[in-house]
Amino acid sequence: MNLDYCPRCGKLYAKGYRDICPNCIKEIEEEYQRCVEYLKEHRHINIQQLSEATGVSVRQITRFIREGRISISAFPNMYYGCESCGAPIREGNMCPKCVRKLANEIKAQQAVDERLKADTQSDRLGTYQINKTERKDR
Repeated sequence: MNLDYCPRCGKLYAKGYRDICPNCIKEIEEEYQRCVEYLKEHRHINIQQLSEATGVSVRQITRFIREGRISISAFPNMYYGCESCGAPIREGNMCPKCVRKLANEIKAQQAVDERLKADTQSDRLGTYQINKTERKDR
């Protein structure tokens, strides 16, 4: 039996297939139900209003959305923050601007890596030259 401390509440529990204790799992499920019930009656609220009305943190609501437990397609005012810059988004983890920026940074790093590799290979070719000396027979 593996024992661990729950990262959410800090209590010791018998670790199973989840990384949090059974009490916290139950509490999260209750938070989820409160959000779903409130959303049934209030289709035009935003994530901040949902948080204030249900007492569930914006972070937890965002987690429900990213896990696919709450679909925001039917809620026109529901957005959550980009993980990089915090801009409002409706899908994924990053806004299009941050995705483009990350892609450009990756391309730039790949170009640097390729130049370094080419320089290293050319240095190796120059280093391993074999000098031939003629040997005169006596």
